[in-house]
Amino acid sequence: MNVKVRLFSIAKDLAKIDELQLDMKDGAHVRDIYDYLGAYNDSFMDHKSTFRLAVNNEYVEGDHTLHDGDEVAIIPPVSGG
Repeated sequence: MNVKVRLFSIAKDLAKIDELQLDMKDGAHVRDIYDYLGAYNDSFMDHKSTFRLAVNNEYVEGDHTLHDGDEVAIIPPVSGG
C-alpha cells in the first residue's frame, strides 16, 4: 500500500525531507513510519515521543492501522501566544 507522509518544523529538519511516499505492508500501523524516518536520521527517534500523528487530517494514536492512499502528518509540539 502507498502512504504519503508530510513532516513539519523540527520533524522536517531531522528527517531532511518534508514529504515522501512510502510503500508499506498491508496492516501497517502509523507508528511503523518511524522506522523509515529513523533511517534518515537516528536523532529523529529521540524526538518521536513529542510528535503528534494525524491521518487524513485527524489526530490518531500510534496503533492506528493505515490504508492505501492515507496521508500521514508528523506534527511537532506547537505553542502559540
